[in-house]
Amino acid sequence: MAEAGGDAVEQMVEQWRRERPDVDPSSMAVFARLTRAHLAASRAIEATLGRHGLNRGEFDLLASLRRAAEPYRLSPGDLARAMVLSPAATTNRMQRLEERGLVVRRPDPADGRFGVVELTDAGKALVDAAVTDHVATLDRLLADLPVRDRPGFTALLGAVERNAAAAPER
Repeated sequence: MAEAGGDAVEQMVEQWRRERPDVDPSSMAVFARLTRAHLAASRAIEATLGRHGLNRGEFDLLASLRRAAEPYRLSPGDLARAMVLSPAATTNRMQRLEERGLVVRRPDPADGRFGVVELTDAGKALVDAAVTDHVATLDRLLADLPVRDRPGFTALLGAVERNAAAAPER
């Protein structure tokens, strides 16, 4: 629904400037862009992971184990913390992936009273293939952002994230 004056975000900014010249709509534009970018990126990421038979949550669990280094195992609690999930949500994902033979639950070799979740060879092969395609998709989404500018951009987004997390809910 963009007019000749620009896309929907630019149009929104122009309209607010016209209707409320006393209010700077630039922060609205930033968050509109973040929202729109997030939605578009989510669709692209889901499509990429879907080609590997995974959804984002399943990929996140497998990737958390893969990043843990050999033997690619974590306690359920460490896994939940890595994914910022409740233990119940983590258990649900683990069960689905275990049924597919991608992870296995074992007694902790260091303390048999506790369990660990371990990536199987099939899980490692799948997540390695998926992460290669995932990074290629993300690189495509960032194609207009030079690699040299990514650390600064990431730092700026981190500042926004910290401010948002610290903002009181009203």
